[in-house]
Amino acid sequence: MQLASRLEAGETLFTAWSGVPDALTVEIVAAQPFDAITLDMQHGGHHEDSVVRGILPVMHAKKHPVVRIPVGRFDMASRALDFGAEAVIAPMVNSAADARQFAAAMKYPPVGERSWGPTYAFPRHNGSDYNAWLGGMNASTVSFAMIETRPALDALDGILETPGIDGIFVGPADFSIAWSSGAAVDGSLEDMMGTVASIAKRAREAGKHAAIYVVDPNMAGRFVSMGYRFMALGSEPRYIALGAEALLKAARGSMG
Repeated sequence: MQLASRLEAGETLFTAWSGVPDALTVEIVAAQPFDAITLDMQHGGHHEDSVVRGILPVMHAKKHPVVRIPVGRFDMASRALDFGAEAVIAPMVNSAADARQFAAAMKYPPVGERSWGPTYAFPRHNGSDYNAWLGGMNASTVSFAMIETRPALDALDGILETPGIDGIFVGPADFSIAWSSGAAVDGSLEDMMGTVASIAKRAREAGKHAAIYVVDPNMAGRFVSMGYRFMALGSEPRYIALGAEALLKAARGSMG
């Protein structure tokens, strides 16, 4: 089942976050029990070559490939889809104008302006009929506009109303910096949680998906209660640290 279909069905899904631009590392991450794998081009080391190569092991693991593009690189949204991504996350969408540019790159006409050329995506997804592919792609590709700043919050209604925007993705670290006027970076900042909840509520009321990066996994249930259904957890350094900690704890504990 496609990511878009699972989100429409109301499933709660977790994505791994990959910043190491190496297909072998992506393969290892994709073997873990996440629903999706997000290749991060904004703050992670992923680039066009690592994305086109990294999507394949994600698909082989039967996980959903997602790409976060760099700030303002809406052209890369189209490329990520042509490589086989099912969803794209665009950071720092701060206005309805930004949202329109993002949507234009994500959707084929008449909704957007995406150019035809699914060179890798079509065979990777076992496409057999170009017209059928064209007819279904706008519904099966998911565009997440990141809400991370006060201007984005002010423009939220316009972003949600933009044709071709399928959901929002809250970036709590940057949002906390904006919320505290630069005084703190804390994705779990308590006094912004009411606003974080309201963002999800407004998205769901607009018929859009609500997603968020979860800094503290113990807060995942709280975010689900707010309406978030697509959540990112950790990254390679965190996965390695947790695994090493568990192994060493077990080994040292075995020695009494």
